Amino acid sequence: MDYNKNSRFLNRHSKRIINTPSPAAKNTFFYLQETGCLKPEDAASSSRHDLDSFLIAAVISGKGELSIDGKHYVLTKGDCFFIDCRSDHEYHPVETEPWEVMWVHFNGAASEQYYEYFRKQSEHVFRPQFFDKIVSAINDMISICEEDLPEAEVLISGGIVDILTIALTSNSSQQQYDTALRQKLAAVHTYIDDHFSEQLSLEKISSQFYISKFYLTREYKKIYGMTIFQHIITARINYGKKLLRFSDRSVDEIAHMCGFNDQSYFARQFKKAENITCFSYRKMWRD
Repeated sequence: MDYNKNSRFLNRHSKRIINTPSPAAKNTFFYLQETGCLKPEDAASSSRHDLDSFLIAAVISGKGELSIDGKHYVLTKGDCFFIDCRSDHEYHPVETEPWEVMWVHFNGAASEQYYEYFRKQSEHVFRPQFFDKIVSAINDMISICEEDLPEAEVLISGGIVDILTIALTSNSSQQQYDTALRQKLAAVHTYIDDHFSEQLSLEKISSQFYISKFYLTREYKKIYGMTIFQHIITARINYGKKLLRFSDRSVDEIAHMCGFNDQSYFARQFKKAENITCFSYRKMWRD
């Protein structure tokens, strides 16, 4: 890997590491484009567009501002942002209290899919419960780059996955929902897991838990990332897999045990979920 630390442009406590990934890393891993830490005295404005990169940054201290997609955010200590740098964007320190910021520019693997999933449930700015783990992961990347370890690209890819995992789980129920609603949604989730083989409907569930079906639909998807219907189907398919593998029951029997009205509907949903037929699945796991 090729690193350009640009040290002559930065305060001795700041770091900027620029990376050129190997062809193997580009084809296989999440790969690093740039990472570093800028102290308040080195913090500067940045304005870009059409940059083929994804950026996650963490504010260590001070204040900064981010503008993207027509929205403006003020960030303080403990805040992070995750952006697709192909969009027009600008970020800069607040002059009266400039930020110290750490960041990682990355790409590769499923970067775009991760970003799209993140944006479905969150604004660009998020405040993770485990902020220190993001800081630690970026520090580890800096150290890995400086040591120029032979397995650096694999380790860095793992670090990026760790940061993405925190970003994608930061919009958790603990931060976004009051306790009563969180408990009710969890109860709905458990109820579906316990009763998926019954004839469930949105109307029945909303009535069971005294909650508007429209409100339930919206809030359930926000917290669990799927609709009520998708959860029911997934629970039935999971049970169907178990029966296909560990019983000799016919597909028709299994369909009804899982809560499907008929074999053909079960078969269609199974094929949609697994991209193979019930019979192929049973054969694959038994042979």
